[in-house]
Amino acid sequence: MKLRHTATLLSVVAVLTSACVTDDPNQRAKAGAAIGAVAGAVVGHQVHDENGRFVGAAVGALTGAAVGNYMDKQQRALENALARELGANAIKVSRIDKETLKLDLSSEATFDINSAAVKSTFRASLNKLAAVVEQYDKTAVHLLGHTDSTGTESYNQKLSEERAVAVSRALAVSGVGNSRLRTVGYGEARPLASNASKAGRTQNRRVEVYLRSIVEGRESDAFRTPS
Repeated sequence: MKLRHTATLLSVVAVLTSACVTDDPNQRAKAGAAIGAVAGAVVGHQVHDENGRFVGAAVGALTGAAVGNYMDKQQRALENALARELGANAIKVSRIDKETLKLDLSSEATFDINSAAVKSTFRASLNKLAAVVEQYDKTAVHLLGHTDSTGTESYNQKLSEERAVAVSRALAVSGVGNSRLRTVGYGEARPLASNASKAGRTQNRRVEVYLRSIVEGRESDAFRTPS
């Protein structure tokens, strides 16, 4: 898929180059600008998602030196936009490392028990989250779903996947590009607390959102699922 798209772009370059042999100086200028744009697209199209759609040129990439400041600004923007949710413990924002932000979405705020439908009362919060994520588009967005151990393992696996997808769709509807979104479900496999208590089970039912910066030269790293 990548080679086919690159070949197509290079074919366009060849056609535009032939236009430069005319005597019209304006035509040459137009063709030169177009060639530059296409060449930039070829260089930028370095990362593609599982459906073969290229994302490199669409979202761009950060230089290594710019990452820290970019993620600092994004964290402040998230904390400002989600101040009410942070105060109510519906969402928690934390810095994992220089290139990664993590948001923990409270299970009680986001979903009813045994449901993968986002609560109507939480949709406004996801809209605010999406507005910031859309603005800071040099990040890949990972949605990781988790459950407690109530029910069968297969049921919990499916529920965790559906909840991750539900949050992903809510962000996409609010403007976050699908090419940036990745979802995975872990079922009951990664508990944070003991499932022996109600409080522990509540803590284990969650969706985690990881925002990983897309760094120039190693763009694909941002799209690897966080461990």
